[in-house]
Amino acid sequence: MRTVFGIDVSKASSEVAILVNGEKVHGYTMPNDCIGFSRLLSDLDSVYQPEVIFEATGVYSRRLQTFLENNDYTYTRLNPLEAKKQLDSLRVRKTDKIDAEKLALSQFSLNRKPSYVQKSVYQELRDLSRFYQNLTEDIVRTKNRLHKALQVTFPELETLLSAPTGKQYWSLVTAFPSKDFILDWSEADLTKVIRQSTAKRMSDKRVSYLVTKLLELAKQSYCAVKIASPMIEEVRYYAQELLRLTERRQVTLDNMIELAQPLPEYDILLSIPGIAETTATSIIGELGDVRRFQSANQINAFIGIDLRHYESGIYLAQEHITKRGNPYARKILFKTIHNITTAGHYHPCHIAEFYEKRKRQSQVISTKSATIAAMHRLIRTIHYLIVHNKLYDYDLAKSY
Repeated sequence: MRTVFGIDVSKASSEVAILVNGEKVHGYTMPNDCIGFSRLLSDLDSVYQPEVIFEATGVYSRRLQTFLENNDYTYTRLNPLEAKKQLDSLRVRKTDKIDAEKLALSQFSLNRKPSYVQKSVYQELRDLSRFYQNLTEDIVRTKNRLHKALQVTFPELETLLSAPTGKQYWSLVTAFPSKDFILDWSEADLTKVIRQSTAKRMSDKRVSYLVTKLLELAKQSYCAVKIASPMIEEVRYYAQELLRLTERRQVTLDNMIELAQPLPEYDILLSIPGIAETTATSIIGELGDVRRFQSANQINAFIGIDLRHYESGIYLAQEHITKRGNPYARKILFKTIHNITTAGHYHPCHIAEFYEKRKRQSQVISTKSATIAAMHRLIRTIHYLIVHNKLYDYDLAKSY
């Protein structure tokens, strides 16, 4: 006797359909909380080797997945696109109850294998990686807002340092949101503030140069608002927010590195020229346990760089990547290729050489196409090294 539980997960509740040998014997709606999971656990315990199948619905299915893992039940988690393609031919009407029943019914004919359960450290790294990416987006957004507000109060301040970014610059913006805060202070006070703006030891010559330049910028500036304007506080707020976000992002990165260091793939990724700690932890966080992929092509599909092929009669469409995978992983690996090519000038790497070769092959090949091709080469390398637990060896890689 074979029992399958089909579960259609929603935000607050889930539809459960229980089928035995292809026939529905029971179905109900359960809340996604302890009460609902207790009822589900009672039903699971009442049958022999139950099969559980559900669609991955982002954060909403996380609680169900954790509940099943905590109670040592295997499950099959379907990608929503995969589930849609498999069930479309069976659906006449679409409701949550019907979806749950069709999920269970399709399992009797498709016999899907249980999903690979990764160690909890990979899920924690994924959560931290997403948090790190969100913090980076917040920093970029706040930088743009600070730039816009500073154009009204003190745009010349952006030329004080080599680049209008970094902790020292934001500390100076907090202290001097407009020229009035400079002209009302003595050189001794300005010197003290500048020294406090950086944790590094600064020479007297450097401090004197910054004080002089700060006074020159203040004298040539024309502020569009008064000193009591709310724009002054807005500039200070964005500068302080950038300091806070940068510190929070560094703490997040430190936590990612601490979690990733014991994993064997961490040192493997660092052995590839151009991949440093931030990139290595982000790759592990987004790809998870690479050993669960049987081939590099599966990783291509997972991040959405597999090619879309369309052919009809004599018409052959130009191939493009599907972009149906993990966009965060795709973005990280895209940037990784450019880091590898930059490092390739000093540390030889077959991926950097392949990228340059693809760019030289034909003028038709764009930089983006060459990068996508190099990403596939990088994924093949990562998959081979991690599966065989080997560090990167340029001489060995070049021979293949």
